[in-house]
Amino acid sequence: MTLDETLLPKLAEWRPAGPGPNHFSGPLAQPGWTLALTAASAESLGCLVSELSVRHAGPRPADAAALTQWAVRCAQRVTGLLEPLKVVEVDVTRTEAVLRSDKPAIRSEHLFYYDLLLQCTQTAFLRRYRAAKGNGRRETVSFALTHEAIAKLAADLTGAE
Repeated sequence: MTLDETLLPKLAEWRPAGPGPNHFSGPLAQPGWTLALTAASAESLGCLVSELSVRHAGPRPADAAALTQWAVRCAQRVTGLLEPLKVVEVDVTRTEAVLRSDKPAIRSEHLFYYDLLLQCTQTAFLRRYRAAKGNGRRETVSFALTHEAIAKLAADLTGAE
């Protein structure tokens, strides 16, 4: 089964009760990978995402080369967000990589950007932030994704076809 065949029906059936935040979790077609998301609200075609993550349950190579390859591959493949991502840092000691929006969106006095944290080649956390220009303080903000965009993002992060 493809990622679309496994994930899209589950997202379409997901009807959280009550106000958010609401949580969704489910296995992906790629063996060992699961998707988790927190949404401020969810509808029949998409949701307002606060955080999205993919996680691999089994052992995976966690050396510097594998982490760097994953970061570069994510920057190249993730194309369904408002801004393209670029690799900002690969921290070999902590086995983490950080990708951010290449060119943050500017609205009035705020910058908006995505932040993707890769950990040990097993977990990826995506959030969107708003920061006041020149202030340095940031806060998470929700971002809208359709179910199809969520499935594509999960495939891009896990390397699924």
